[in-house]
Amino acid sequence: MASTGSSPFPKWQLAILLGAPLAIGLGYLYLRNRLEDPDKKKLSELTAKTTISLDKEEGKDSKATESAIDRAMKLKGAGNRAFHAGEYDKAIALYNQAIETCPPDRPVDLATFYQNRSACYEKREMWEQVKEDCTFALKLNEKYVKAFLRRSRAAEKSGDLVLALEDVTSACILERFQVQSSLINADRILKALGRQHAREALARRRPVMPSKHFIKTYFAAFSEDPITKISLDDNDIGGFAKAKRALTSQEYDSIEDACTQEIDDNGKYKFEALLLRATFYLLLGRHEDAQSDLAKVIEGETSTKLKVNALIKRASLYVQLENTESCLEDFAHAAQLDPRNSDVYHHRGQVYLLLERMDEATSEFAKAVELNPDFSIAYIQKCYADYRHAQLNKNVGALTQVRADFERAIEKFPKCAEAYILYAQVLSDQQEWGRAEALFDAALAVDSNNATLYVHKGLVQLQKNTDFDKAVKLINKAIEMDDKCDFAYETLGTIEVQRGNLKRSLELFERAIELAKTELEMTHLFSLKDAAAAQLKVSERWGLDWTVS
Repeated sequence: MASTGSSPFPKWQLAILLGAPLAIGLGYLYLRNRLEDPDKKKLSELTAKTTISLDKEEGKDSKATESAIDRAMKLKGAGNRAFHAGEYDKAIALYNQAIETCPPDRPVDLATFYQNRSACYEKREMWEQVKEDCTFALKLNEKYVKAFLRRSRAAEKSGDLVLALEDVTSACILERFQVQSSLINADRILKALGRQHAREALARRRPVMPSKHFIKTYFAAFSEDPITKISLDDNDIGGFAKAKRALTSQEYDSIEDACTQEIDDNGKYKFEALLLRATFYLLLGRHEDAQSDLAKVIEGETSTKLKVNALIKRASLYVQLENTESCLEDFAHAAQLDPRNSDVYHHRGQVYLLLERMDEATSEFAKAVELNPDFSIAYIQKCYADYRHAQLNKNVGALTQVRADFERAIEKFPKCAEAYILYAQVLSDQQEWGRAEALFDAALAVDSNNATLYVHKGLVQLQKNTDFDKAVKLINKAIEMDDKCDFAYETLGTIEVQRGNLKRSLELFERAIELAKTELEMTHLFSLKDAAAAQLKVSERWGLDWTVS
């Protein structure tokens, strides 16, 4: 699985990297501070119980009202007993009577009766009735947490994920993001809604060619790439020769047509053209086209090197499609065909790292380095995997050794930006901000066109001293350098959620979505966007100002 050079962390872990418990809770730290600030009247009202002003009239009307509410409460009590006995139809009838009996000047009690009746409908899996009764309850008591949570469950069951997310967001805000069960529900709904939106978007998306730096970094992750190792005669005018020259000159938009020419002509480099075209289909997110071309290479009468490279790339595609079993099968096939090809172990190690299978990850990277000790990317990835393994096992001695290994790696590969980037990430984990910043600057010295380095520098500013302005300035510089840097848009969108600039965050997430290449990446980005959209809608409903001053 080729490295993008942007981050050793999976993109869907960005919220965790920024210190947020869940995507929906990105504003948690700031919201909590404001809720606890007595001067912030609007937000403090969220946790206050609704106060009902009762008429103080004396005489007959007051006694009649008191009598009516007493009867309603008795009917509610009987309904509760029937509910707990599993007699849901009887409970519904009793709650009906309570609703009819309840005086109109007791909205909180009336809301409770509707809410209780909705619980019966929930037991009967009558989702529309549940939503209807919860809606009545919320009209009477707009900050009724139980009603939000029950309507959210019913909306989720009936497929209305947008309403489900808005309601669970409302509940989380009212609970100050402190109730774990609500956060878990929010996370589940976000993932489901994100997946739904991702699939809809993929069906209509227009493929976007990644930046030149991204493509260059992708190819650099293969030490035994059979395409880049081919030398052609300058007089060769075939389709593959044109594609190869376009690859060298970074004229990437012409590669697909040139490869297609070679394939249609059944030329000498037909299988090389299929592999190169498949690679660009992968980069464009055209998964079905990529799979088709890769299968032809794998099943065709061609060289082992071509087959192995195709198997590695198809395995990385299966990871993106969350098909781990097929991914590992392809790696096993590749290792069987060419057991001394370090790329097999390097990329399989990345998959194990992604899957948090640390023992296997460290073993794979060790094998890759043993077979090709001069391949800098694999060497550095091994150091990082060793770090994650030592961290997981709380092995202090191993952590010390890892740092020494990183120092040696930088001496051995002073021109490898990845060495500085991953070591800087390790030091950021250890809160050694100054050294981390210096390493990112060193990476820029050897890879000045790498826009993602400015994103990393911005993240250090957030982690070190919560300097939003400096972080935003650095990330905007990344976008100026590379307007296709999806990592920058995603990170900046997340920061704007943290700052309470929800409308701006939606624009940034949308831009990142336009650049996304896989369903998995799109699902993550839509989850961030959907969370921000739900939070914005709830904020507008209640007149909240989330902006961090």
